[in-house]
Amino acid sequence: MCAAGLVIAFGYCAHGARARRLDLAEQTRLNDALDPGAVAGAQDWSHWRGAHRNGIVAEDSGWSAGSWPPKSSPWTVEVGCGATSPLVAGGRLYAMGWQDGRDTLFCFDAVSGEELWKQSYASPEYGRWAVGDQGFYKGPTSTPELDSATGLLFTLSTDGELSCWDTTRSGERQWHANLYDDFGVARRPNVDDTGQQRDYGYTTAPLVHGDWVIVEVGAEAGNLVAFDVRTGRRAWVSENEDAAGHTGGPVPIVVEGVPCLAILTLTQLVVTSLAEDAPGATIATYPWATAFANNIATPAVFENNVIVTSAYNQKAISRIRILPDRAEEVWRRPYPSKVCSPIIHDGHVYWAWRKMRCLDFATGEQRWAGGRFGDPGSCILTADERIVVWGHLGKLALVDTAKRSPDAYHELASVSRILDSRPWPHVVLHAGRIYCKNELGTIRMFVVGAVPQEPKEEGD
Repeated sequence: MCAAGLVIAFGYCAHGARARRLDLAEQTRLNDALDPGAVAGAQDWSHWRGAHRNGIVAEDSGWSAGSWPPKSSPWTVEVGCGATSPLVAGGRLYAMGWQDGRDTLFCFDAVSGEELWKQSYASPEYGRWAVGDQGFYKGPTSTPELDSATGLLFTLSTDGELSCWDTTRSGERQWHANLYDDFGVARRPNVDDTGQQRDYGYTTAPLVHGDWVIVEVGAEAGNLVAFDVRTGRRAWVSENEDAAGHTGGPVPIVVEGVPCLAILTLTQLVVTSLAEDAPGATIATYPWATAFANNIATPAVFENNVIVTSAYNQKAISRIRILPDRAEEVWRRPYPSKVCSPIIHDGHVYWAWRKMRCLDFATGEQRWAGGRFGDPGSCILTADERIVVWGHLGKLALVDTAKRSPDAYHELASVSRILDSRPWPHVVLHAGRIYCKNELGTIRMFVVGAVPQEPKEEGD
């Protein structure tokens, strides 16, 4: 097995970008060790959708402790407009927003809300080729990515400014590049004959894998580009050259022992190899173009299966099986999600768009639906088989999973109008605290359980 301190990911044991393939027994033990349901306590929320990028956390919801409806903390913080989600790690809350012609990255104490440092740079309100729906968003949308091994944090502005910040040195910027400038990226093309073109700038979170930070650039040079985390030098580009999609982030997937990423580009699902001997090679594709380029919900992964969903012309959710040389649809059902990224857990698929829904993962049949959550929304599945839901102009709710309520939607508790304006940013649960953020950049913290003392970063 891998020695302590090495990075373990996607079926490989890796030190930096070098990797060896794990055998089946090692993969089984690794999967058991990383199963969020098997781990007690909080894990750092350092990526888009949490520790494992799947919306599942290792701690419980606080329901059994009588913490619902949750109690609000005495503080809120303002970070500026944008749909980026917060990160929480090492006792720190990281958040990003736009105001007065600048993007700003903030670092707060995760408990007290005290501002510890901030860094900013000039940035437009929208990406340079932005078109459509500008009344619904402004500022950065791409959620930052924290590399816990190095303390480096990566941000991506709506105008393509990719920056590396050293969180151990009060956020000192280590390197930066502009994707539009460096790769000559043009406006996203029309994807259908409606003439209703959409381009929201850069929306997709970066992803760290070993010594690489991987970004969906959407250039003719390649859809995905890997940069060296420390220097920003280009490491490789993907074989696929699609324009960038509008989802929240790429998702790790292992296909017959090969580490890969699944991403919904502007026109299709693409699975790209991260193998050391062929990084960037296309493993499989599946067509999935959405009217108005509104492929918003991030795909969800379980084993070699990907759940993809969109409203608009698709109006569906589909399970796609990924094989080494092709992708095949297992089922398709008429229950779309426009915004909320699905969660796959214990043989079921969950998401909240307008209603909270639960499908059978094997067949796609609906088990139950209910509640009222509007267009914006995000979910977290907890270790005690509950789902935290954030949506509908500031509604925070707790819902039972199918294990606790197999035949009907069961909402345990909810609080409404926590924050004004649309809750585009993903909700965060970490160490007994829920962090809610809205599109205007207000963050409010709620206590829902035991809150253990968290380690401080070195030098504090």
